[in-house]
Amino acid sequence: MLYPELYAQLEKARWNMASDIPWDAFDASLLSDEQAQTIKMNAITEWSALPATEMFLRDNRDDSDFSAFMSVWFYEEQKHALVLMEYLRRFRPELVPSEAELHAVRFEFDPAPPLETLMLHFCGEVRLTQWYRCASEWHTEPVISAIYRHLSQDEARHGGCYLKYMKQAIARHGDAARLAFAKIGLLMASSARSGKPLHPTNLHVNAGLFPNDTVQSRLPDPDWLESWLTSQIRFDAPWEARVVGGILRNLSNLFDEPLETVQQLSRYRKVLATRVKETDAELPATVV
Repeated sequence: MLYPELYAQLEKARWNMASDIPWDAFDASLLSDEQAQTIKMNAITEWSALPATEMFLRDNRDDSDFSAFMSVWFYEEQKHALVLMEYLRRFRPELVPSEAELHAVRFEFDPAPPLETLMLHFCGEVRLTQWYRCASEWHTEPVISAIYRHLSQDEARHGGCYLKYMKQAIARHGDAARLAFAKIGLLMASSARSGKPLHPTNLHVNAGLFPNDTVQSRLPDPDWLESWLTSQIRFDAPWEARVVGGILRNLSNLFDEPLETVQQLSRYRKVLATRVKETDAELPATVV
């Protein structure tokens, strides 16, 4: 069971919103209207941990260990939304998200294979680690820069927690888990091919609500994320390479397989697919 260990690790690293954020260092001259608007959009995006948690609990009813870990992940992710809203409340109160704006990103996600969802969110944490690190460097206002550093470090720790559950899944399910992780890893590491930043908040998750079934599509400014990345914090090719490299390095260690490029991961996924198919073919037919 991983939950007790992960709880202790995250509890030890947890920052305090009252004492660890340098609120008194605020410099109004270094916060533009444009920057304040991005903080509002980011706060609403972080609020979407609520429907994600509901999805995880629904789709992992047979895994009480992972479901218990969700209590810590959910707390820390909602704290991210809260600290961004607290920043706005103190320094730009007219931009604090309304309850209706927050509630708009709470909608049901379609059921999906739990192992693929686990890998999707691991990749999401790897990406957020770099997005927030980049945002911290872009902002010159010291308080929000410090907040983004805390958020980036949290997301890195969350990625490490998901990775431990992935190792556990491989011990339990072998190649079936490896294939699920390789499949989603290939998708999430192929951002250059997709032409857009791939993250759980901008993927379609409810066929019945399409096309308004991404978190980003339900924000007051649905185009915010792409604009934030391309023209504001300028999350360019070297930053993207850190994301892809992080996904590949972790999968390489997880699979004990050299995976330095997306092409190598693609070839390995095909090998896994063949192995899983052959294993399934060897299983005895179910007796009815």
